Amino acid sequence: MAEVGDQAPDFTLPTTDGEVKLSDLTARGKVVLAFYYEDATPLCANEISMLKEDYGVVRELAADVIGISADDLNSHRAFSERLGGLPFALASDQKLEAARVFDVVDEGGKRSRRAVFVIEQGGRIAHVERWFQPGNPGQYEAIFRALGLEA
Repeated sequence: MAEVGDQAPDFTLPTTDGEVKLSDLTARGKVVLAFYYEDATPLCANEISMLKEDYGVVRELAADVIGISADDLNSHRAFSERLGGLPFALASDQKLEAARVFDVVDEGGKRSRRAVFVIEQGGRIAHVERWFQPGNPGQYEAIFRALGLEA
């Protein structure tokens, strides 16, 4: 189970912006991994929309975002379009490889839970929200504190 202080497990996934390898991203800066259950579900749309709205702050904190679900890239592209476009990539984890190594596969074993990990430059896990609830402001604020935003 990936926990705060651990080196983040590496993975490579196809995304709406091409293939991405986590270790390549963390070599350049911090990364917010936003696992979500399914494209176009209300709570997942809320999770991704929140990160879209605050993406400018994420970038100011020298970080990037990758949204990850088991949906395919065509579904991700349609989801992004419904949200008015996204400034970050959505990764397709159809085999749940990333979800497994971060231990966020749902009970049914077919999708990932909504979970957020903040990974520091260099790959150390700085923050874990294993059961992310988009309506919980405390969880959302904790993500930004882990990115370095002063309270």
